Amino acid sequence: MKAPTSSAREEDAAVASAEPNRPPAGRGRPRDASRDAALRQAAMEVLAEVGYRALTMDAVAAHARAGKATIYRRWDSKLDLVIDTCNQLVQRSIPEPDRGSVEADLGEFLRAFASFLTGPVGKAAQALVGELPHEPELAAAFRESFLLPQRDVLRRIVERGVRRGEISPEAPIDTVVELAGAGLLYRLMLTDEPLDTRFVDRILHEALLPLLRGRATRNDR
Repeated sequence: MKAPTSSAREEDAAVASAEPNRPPAGRGRPRDASRDAALRQAAMEVLAEVGYRALTMDAVAAHARAGKATIYRRWDSKLDLVIDTCNQLVQRSIPEPDRGSVEADLGEFLRAFASFLTGPVGKAAQALVGELPHEPELAAAFRESFLLPQRDVLRRIVERGVRRGEISPEAPIDTVVELAGAGLLYRLMLTDEPLDTRFVDRILHEALLPLLRGRATRNDR
């Protein structure tokens, strides 16, 4: 892992000076790997509740009902903890549907992704977004673990439609993939309106499918 950014190092130094009893990393009882997932879950839930800047190892430990030493045996700083938590989000990605049509697959994926975003992961994502310009390591981990896997699923769904002959190879696939993710995230983070099935169906039928099918329809005329 890369060295933390200067802002992160300064913050961690301040935390360390304020916590003189912080246990040295790597000491104490052997690490119990079964606790990792629970600690990451606690970190995500605390992040969703208070944001990145207010997140502390103490708060994560209390939320997980664990000792602070348990956390420091695994992660040296809250930056390390949050980056590792972001990296694990890919394991919680939405299953990739393959029901035989672009409309069915896109609809199923987007409805599941919307539900995913409105849970604890989506709230944690909202809490992180404002910090990303200031934390390059965190931004890279967030993109690689949270954004890119979902974009890749969308692309594969559309490309299967091209191979089946549903979608023209000349359809604006990149635009559709970007709009699908951007539409959901915009609704979630900026509009204060529900990210629900009704919205997902509207963006699917009024924007994404017409874009995918539009060029093929013109060619048929």
